Amino acid sequence: MLQQSQPTGKSLIREFLGGVRAIFPLIAAVLPIGLVFGAVSATKGLSALETTLMSALVFAGGSQFVAMDLWTHPASWIGVGFAALLVNIRHVLMSASIGTKMQSFSGIKRYIAMLFLADELWAMAEFRAGTTRLTPAWYAGIVTPFYLTWVGSSLAGALLGAFLGDPAVIGLDFAFPAVFIVLVMGFWKGAETGAVLAASGIAAVAVHQFVPGVWYIAAGALAGLAMALWRSTMREQAA
Repeated sequence: MLQQSQPTGKSLIREFLGGVRAIFPLIAAVLPIGLVFGAVSATKGLSALETTLMSALVFAGGSQFVAMDLWTHPASWIGVGFAALLVNIRHVLMSASIGTKMQSFSGIKRYIAMLFLADELWAMAEFRAGTTRLTPAWYAGIVTPFYLTWVGSSLAGALLGAFLGDPAVIGLDFAFPAVFIVLVMGFWKGAETGAVLAASGIAAVAVHQFVPGVWYIAAGALAGLAMALWRSTMREQAA
């Protein structure tokens, strides 16, 4: 009976460095986003330490920005927490998708990996799983520099907030949507993807216009999911 060979130290290092190389282009994109978050948090009265701890412990850019939008003194923890829940509910779908591709992850490694599941990391892991086996070493290679950059840039933004000024003036505010445009185009599959994006965008804009809060994020996700399921059902019926 053949036994599956265990990865050697050199192969693990090679896979880790492969992950670092793969995520490197996105590091340049997440850096200005972290700077913007740090600067915004400084204007809300958070210290550099508090900003750094939030990025290190929460590690969720979208919900952190939403939290800053709602931040008051004293902070409404229920409101901030509920808003973060709505923003991050998409992680249920993301983790369900990538979890089926983590056959080489042991139970504890899979749970740890999910703690670092950000949109960019999920997308990179999905791309990787589409071409070859997704391994813990490669995943650690994309997580480590991304996480350190996010935390470090948040600290730098908090310290330099007064010097950065309005992010919109120098164009830093566009870094966030630019990253997601690139990620979405990586999943482009023609008209079917366009229909999902259109449904998600229309629902999000409509809800944002008429419903206060961050419900538009959940609405966009649900509308996109509903369109994807409908298109899949129609395709199966036509087959």
